[in-house]
Amino acid sequence: MTCFDDIFGRPTRRLFLAGVASSTLARAGNAARPVVVGSKLDLESGLLGEMMLLALGQARIAAENRLRIGPTSILRTALLSGAIDLCPEYTGNAAFFFHEDGDPVWKDLAAGFSRAKSLDYEKNHLVWLAPAPANNSWVIAVPESLARLQNLRTMEDFARFVRDGKRVRLSASAEFVESTSGLPAFEASYGFRLDASQLLVLPGGETSATMKAAADGISGVNAAMAYATDGAFKALGLHALEDTRHAEPVYAPAPVIREATLASYPEIGGILKPVFAKLDLANLRDLNLRVAVEGEDAGAVAREFFRAQGLFR
Repeated sequence: MTCFDDIFGRPTRRLFLAGVASSTLARAGNAARPVVVGSKLDLESGLLGEMMLLALGQARIAAENRLRIGPTSILRTALLSGAIDLCPEYTGNAAFFFHEDGDPVWKDLAAGFSRAKSLDYEKNHLVWLAPAPANNSWVIAVPESLARLQNLRTMEDFARFVRDGKRVRLSASAEFVESTSGLPAFEASYGFRLDASQLLVLPGGETSATMKAAADGISGVNAAMAYATDGAFKALGLHALEDTRHAEPVYAPAPVIREATLASYPEIGGILKPVFAKLDLANLRDLNLRVAVEGEDAGAVAREFFRAQGLFR
């Protein structure tokens, strides 16, 4: 028992008021240093950033909007340098940050998150907060009509389809075709091979272009590289083939924050956890559909999602 405790070891009013005063002074100091929230250029990253800003705002934590500042390399540099304090990232990218992209640990959400959290804290004093239960890895998608006709639901079905000599032409980016974690990983895991005549490599390789090529049958294309959380599957009538053998690393979205910022605002982890917990695959696809396909404002979509999911306090 201290001189400020009562006989039961409980803090006295004097100690309580001192604590309140201390907390108030700390918050006043933090008011001059808003949490700078950044994101990548892509629409999903920007949408996640909008949700972070919304969650911080309703918790009365001052925040600065630096969303959509650049690709992964630019965002990562900004976070490491302190130009931003908080951003959404994907667990699978940590494999490349730390040159461990061949390690199977990244193919498991929980294990990959744990490795990312440990490595980034030890080397950079960055803290990975609770991830979303979703995976934005590469997938191969086919028209729903073809999937029904040929019973193509998984990558095992697709491999059989290719090995049986059926007509296949895949639209993809050069990165997907050439990267060991892209098409070669699918081919090795499922035992099939696409030759050059079966590939349409599109400049830029945006999934909006690869998916539309498959949906419209452009240049004979009937399969497409896509990301698992893309919003256009339903609109374009495409089916994402399930990666049952886990050929791809898991890319689970998670907030990443500078240790110093979290020390100033230790409640941020608890504020963002229920938001990311709602971002499963189905919800992310629906949200991306509204932003990327239907053209709705990301901030408005984020607010509507908060209302629908009971995230407003």
